[in-house]
Amino acid sequence: MNEHTPTNNGALQERKIPNRWILRGVLVMFLLLAGLMGHLLYLMGPTGAAAEVRIPRGSGAQAVGRLLEQAGLVRSGYLFALYLRFSGLDKALKPGFYRLEGRGIRAIALALTDPSRPLRVRITFPEGWRASEMAQRLSEHNLDGARFLELVNQPTPELRPPEAEGPTLEGYLFPATYEFPMDATPEEIIRTMTRRMAQEFTPEALERLHSLGLRSVHAWVTLASIVQAEAANPSEKPFIAGVFLNRLELGMPLQADPTVAYGLGKRLPELDRNAGDFSKDTPYNTYTRRGLPPGPIGNPGAEALRAVLNPIRTNEKGQRYLYFLHAQGRLFLNVDFEGHLRDTARYYR
Repeated sequence: MNEHTPTNNGALQERKIPNRWILRGVLVMFLLLAGLMGHLLYLMGPTGAAAEVRIPRGSGAQAVGRLLEQAGLVRSGYLFALYLRFSGLDKALKPGFYRLEGRGIRAIALALTDPSRPLRVRITFPEGWRASEMAQRLSEHNLDGARFLELVNQPTPELRPPEAEGPTLEGYLFPATYEFPMDATPEEIIRTMTRRMAQEFTPEALERLHSLGLRSVHAWVTLASIVQAEAANPSEKPFIAGVFLNRLELGMPLQADPTVAYGLGKRLPELDRNAGDFSKDTPYNTYTRRGLPPGPIGNPGAEALRAVLNPIRTNEKGQRYLYFLHAQGRLFLNVDFEGHLRDTARYYR
């Protein structure tokens, strides 16, 4: 009877074999998935590197990822670009210079989309500096000083303020302390400085300007640049402005040494009277030519600009100041040439 009884062992064995393969397949898939996830986490994780990178304007996610991979900040630039796109951060990328650490894809992405993160440079331009000196300082801070000076000397119509009547933008680059992005273009720097200068051209200032007999803002800025160059301290500026305004009104030559130096491309201490510097005629030589030079000889600050608008033109007797002399740390003023000669002989013997 038993030998004819059917058994289910073979069927059970047949069912167990596929189940084992399914389990093994699931296990393999799990291990592959875990390995893939581990590799992704590795690619997305910190690299331990640190670097400064420049993100150019208009760079997309792929270009940024490639830059970061080359700098060793991420392990996969492609994966970084994917992260930016899927997170929507690619639209918020901020160009500029960054000092970054390889702290992982997410941390770097947040740094590159934070408006406060791009590196900036703080630059101070002293009052009275020429554009050539400003250009040199820009170059010292790794900005394009050469192009800046080229544009100042040959400005495009878009960069020229309406008040600038001279051949260059000298005089309209307001001297102050600025913060620029480290990828700031010369055009952006010039616009920032000329816009700051334009803040000085208030309606009240323009009204006062015309009452002094100065025909334009350009004349005001030009005279202020000469006052700036002549004055040893702020207290002298209104007196020097008064002397020059009186001379202009009377048709006398200004005879300002800094204008001679500017016209010759020299610094003031380099002037040599014995070599004939003061008799060499240039458009800026106020010994050989009457009136104001064609444009500013430097970039005046707010004090010099306001001194021209609020000059001290007369002594207590109402006599006009026409001469001044620096000697022994003081400013000596005179209403006539004889007095000026006496002071010169007394303090320069």
